[in-house]
Amino acid sequence: MNMKERMLAGLPYKAWLDGLSEERTACKVLCHKYNQISPDKYDELEELAKKILGSCGKKVYIEQPIKFDYGKNIHVGENFFSNYNFTVLDVAKVTIGDNCFIAPNVAIYTAGHPLHHESRNTGYEYGIPITIGDNVWIGGNVVICPGVTIGDGVVIGAGSVVTKDIPDYSLAAGNPCKVIRKITEDDREYYYKDRKFDVEII
Repeated sequence: MNMKERMLAGLPYKAWLDGLSEERTACKVLCHKYNQISPDKYDELEELAKKILGSCGKKVYIEQPIKFDYGKNIHVGENFFSNYNFTVLDVAKVTIGDNCFIAPNVAIYTAGHPLHHESRNTGYEYGIPITIGDNVWIGGNVVICPGVTIGDGVVIGAGSVVTKDIPDYSLAAGNPCKVIRKITEDDREYYYKDRKFDVEII
């Protein structure tokens, strides 16, 4: 196995060998280009976003600026939106489902380094895939760590550090992020805490 194959297999690898540095540089160039496009050029932004990402649905909108490692390891579904300063270290696969909202300053890290300093100083690192289900809202300044799976219908509160899996239809928050409660049908009629919708939404 070369280092790219090891990286994608979740094995220890060295990030500067076997063309990986060049691939990251190519992605940085595309991200830089994306970040320089005038914000009113919606078609250009969408076209370049689809070129950077590994795959995506028909409707995708990503606010500038973005920072990705490879881009091609990021796969998002239909009706995807991310707000400002979306950072993804996609040395492993990142899969995000349909109808997902990403708030500002969210960071998704599949990348990690060994705990022991002598092992870490060898230069070996690793990547573990991250999966985010359908209909998920990730709040501002959230960090999602390697290997995490976030289920369908989840809301992650602002400022959370997600280190473990979060089950479907949960409201979760904190550092480390923990489930606060389940999201139920009773939540449908509220838009914020105890404030009910005053308009017909369905």
